[in-house]
Amino acid sequence: QVLFRAVTFGLNAFTLRYLSRELIGVVNVRLTLLYSTVVFLAREAFRRACLSGSTKRNWTKTINLLWLTFPLGVFWSIFLGLVWLHLLEVPDPSVVPHYQAGVVAFGLSAIIELLGEPFWVLAQAHLFVRLKVIAESLSVVSKCILTVILVVLYPQWGLYIFSLAQLFYVSVLVMCYVIYFVMFLGSPEATKKSFPVARMKALLPNLMEDETFVNWKEAWLTWSFFKQSFLKQILTEGERYVMTFLNVLNFGDQGVYDIVNNLGSLVARFIFLPIEESFYVFFAKVLERGKNVKDQKQDDVAMAANVLELLLKLVLLIGLTITVFGYAYSQLALDIYGGSMLSAGTGPDLLRCYSLYVLFLAINGVTECFTFALMCKEEVDRYNFVMLALSFTFLCISYFLTHWHGSIGFILANCFNMGIRIAHSIHYIYDYFKESTYRPLTGLLPSPFLVLVYIISGVITGFSEVVFCCDKGWVARLIHISMGALCFAATIVTMFCTETKLIHFVRSQFLSRYMKKGT
Repeated sequence: QVLFRAVTFGLNAFTLRYLSRELIGVVNVRLTLLYSTVVFLAREAFRRACLSGSTKRNWTKTINLLWLTFPLGVFWSIFLGLVWLHLLEVPDPSVVPHYQAGVVAFGLSAIIELLGEPFWVLAQAHLFVRLKVIAESLSVVSKCILTVILVVLYPQWGLYIFSLAQLFYVSVLVMCYVIYFVMFLGSPEATKKSFPVARMKALLPNLMEDETFVNWKEAWLTWSFFKQSFLKQILTEGERYVMTFLNVLNFGDQGVYDIVNNLGSLVARFIFLPIEESFYVFFAKVLERGKNVKDQKQDDVAMAANVLELLLKLVLLIGLTITVFGYAYSQLALDIYGGSMLSAGTGPDLLRCYSLYVLFLAINGVTECFTFALMCKEEVDRYNFVMLALSFTFLCISYFLTHWHGSIGFILANCFNMGIRIAHSIHYIYDYFKESTYRPLTGLLPSPFLVLVYIISGVITGFSEVVFCCDKGWVARLIHISMGALCFAATIVTMFCTETKLIHFVRSQFLSRYMKKGT
């Protein structure tokens, strides 16, 4: 997995040197927003609802419900595709050719990906982690390799390159899941695990005599999550909606912002998101949705509280490390990754602000995954009103901060947005555990001595950046990197000395898994 991601990172950096900022802006902001919006609105609510509770359920009805994502995706793809083609500003064809074909291709790719939704939910519910990793890694690397080949050989194709690469990506992703289940279903391993689906035909929609087509409890829960998912998508991709519909930045500035945003979000995508997805399933299985802490099995409550506390401590320390060291090494990282196009101008300040935003992302991911795993339908509905108010506030703040401070305003608005969401989740967690003896929120309180080491490291690396980086040659850069390495080593040693419980948790829950896989 690490190898695949390293290859992808290198291929993207290589491709960056052959493309214009405007083309990057259209692909990574405008067209990717279309794809992500269709996919999110069509499937997010279904995923949340169908992964709640035990795996012992009527999977035929659950699979029937999941297939509703496909017609929903077709509707959103057509509707939003028309908006993208006729209501939004069209890029200059001489700078970004074949825009219409790109809209059609990205909308179609969303529909193709939804064909694999029943397979994805089955795999996630039964903890087929390796399948997910291999499928996503192969599809992303295949997309990057095809993009590099087409960019080098046919640079004049413009958006045709990214359209073909996107379609290839979703096709490989879906085929990985289909091929795996074709081989797995009916095998001795599936029989040994008492897998609830015996053949591929059972993964298609099925009508059952004298029974409803879907589980109506799951369907109503899906509807509640659907109302929430619409708002969550605005909050998640809010800056792209503002850029797309309000034209506060030109396509070139959008391209630079998106590159910095993607570079800054590497940790969020590769570390925090897998943690959030995996432990959402964990909390949903260990604790029963809608029941208070006294009505749960107390052994399960103790285990969930302990895991939540240590998860909060883990992501907090990762976020603090990125915030402290990201400030002093943003300019150097951008210069190495994309040259002066990124390291000059607002790029370094953007990445510095994003380093702070990562800390908010880290805490919000874990607090929300616990909250959403425990909320009953009525609580989800009430939270929708909170999200509605927050969505409107966020869009307004994004618009005004962007006019005041350019693209940096987007990141500042995101920090505000995440801060409010964190506050809501912390309030929910506090209320949930207040009648018990467990206090998992103490995971948000690091050791005072470790905080002191963070402060000293931030001062030293900040001074090092002023003295040695980044226009004084490679010797000075190496000195700057060495200073950071020493401070980072001191921080890690301090963690091992002050956070022994967390170190044991990481060793037992994460490192031991990889060691077992390796053997």
